[in-house]
Amino acid sequence: MSATSAMNWLSSNENESISRWMDWLRIKSISTDPTYTKDCAAAAEWCASQLRDLGFDAKVLPTGKPSGSGHPIVLATIEPAKDYKGPHVLFYGHYDVQPVDPIGLWESDPFEPVLRDARPGEGGGRRVVARGAVDDKGQVMTFLEACRAWKNACGHPTGGAAYTVLIEGEEENGSVNLEPFVQQHQKQLAACDVCLISDTGMLGRGRPAITYGVRGLAYTEVVLHASNQDLHSGLWGGRCPNPITELTHVLAQLHDKKRRVAIPGFYDAVIPLAKKERENWKKLKFSTKAALKAIGLPPAADVGEAGYTALEREWGRPTAEINGIVGGYTGKGAKTVIPSHASAKVSFRLVANQDPVKITKMFFKWCKDRTPPGCRWELIDHHGGHGVTVPIDSPYLAAAAKAMKRAAGKPADLIKSGGSIPVGGMLKRVLGIDTIFMGFGLPDDRVHSPNEKFEVDCFTLGCKCHAHFIGEITGVK
Repeated sequence: MSATSAMNWLSSNENESISRWMDWLRIKSISTDPTYTKDCAAAAEWCASQLRDLGFDAKVLPTGKPSGSGHPIVLATIEPAKDYKGPHVLFYGHYDVQPVDPIGLWESDPFEPVLRDARPGEGGGRRVVARGAVDDKGQVMTFLEACRAWKNACGHPTGGAAYTVLIEGEEENGSVNLEPFVQQHQKQLAACDVCLISDTGMLGRGRPAITYGVRGLAYTEVVLHASNQDLHSGLWGGRCPNPITELTHVLAQLHDKKRRVAIPGFYDAVIPLAKKERENWKKLKFSTKAALKAIGLPPAADVGEAGYTALEREWGRPTAEINGIVGGYTGKGAKTVIPSHASAKVSFRLVANQDPVKITKMFFKWCKDRTPPGCRWELIDHHGGHGVTVPIDSPYLAAAAKAMKRAAGKPADLIKSGGSIPVGGMLKRVLGIDTIFMGFGLPDDRVHSPNEKFEVDCFTLGCKCHAHFIGEITGVK
């Protein structure tokens, strides 16, 4: 009865829910830029105040060494019903957002959310356009509004279930202070049986999905140094190494002719894709051609490791990508210069069992083995995280699947994600708990890009799914 009442409340209060969501989006919580430190603190406090209003004991706690040097974490708990015997759920999310650059490509102020209808040529319906709309403020709000619906339905925001809420402010900046925080509060957090995260997506509109695995990540930067100053290319060209030329020559060797990563030992820990898993993914009828068309590419652009489909490469195979490369003069006009150094950001998406620390060491050794004459490397390990896969027979995953079917009126696809959510692997390693990824984003939500959006239908589906999950989890033993 309470679940029905919660659904009715969500339907009757949709406009108010959207308004609260847009209030949070107005806070410029860009974690990677120190200019926005106060905004990050404000976003954390806003979230904590919402949880307190719902009845949670919510605290905004400092992170980093020295204390407070990192962005704060919101940690909240709720007393379960006295007769509650189900699992203790940890809900994780993040309030920080990506930088907005390039600002000139935004159709509106990134931090002044716009609620609008779809335009000609756009799929879907009404959407909120703003930085953080879907990643991750919008998705966290689906949980908060579900709790609000349950409080109005029965007086308890989680229907009597045991919940702990952890909302961090550095997910977009490597979560450098999250693991020390979890270790510091390990005794409290170890009481949780499963983690629930809404920071993933669906295969498309009308195709609800539960993500049971995400890839890991190793993120690096390599700087190749040569001369101690920039040089005149007419006087020094052909006489000494050009770091741009040498760096691109090295990085061009990252893949072999079959587009496999050429670093020795890179695949040693990779578990081959199971026949059954490949069969299940084939049944999803994913259209590679349509996905490429949506980003302006022809079918011929379906390139990657030989022997695997696009979906298999994204969900089940590791990759190496050059994310950015800089060197020399890049301004307007001409400047004939051989630069003193050139740099590149290189990341590796990893599958289960691959260790980001080992992969980073392998890559750095690979670079050193190819050091161009007269040059030296500066090798930087930015951050990393393990991949994670949840057993598909998990009772918690089954509860999420039932909740999504009740909310959407159809079964959810079981999918994996090529992206990385390092917290999942960290929680498994530190607390020993699995993570259920129940997300509601769409492939065209422009995550991390200008004009990020989250469609209202997806937002309301998320609210309903979380509300039903609260009802389902109370029955899990």
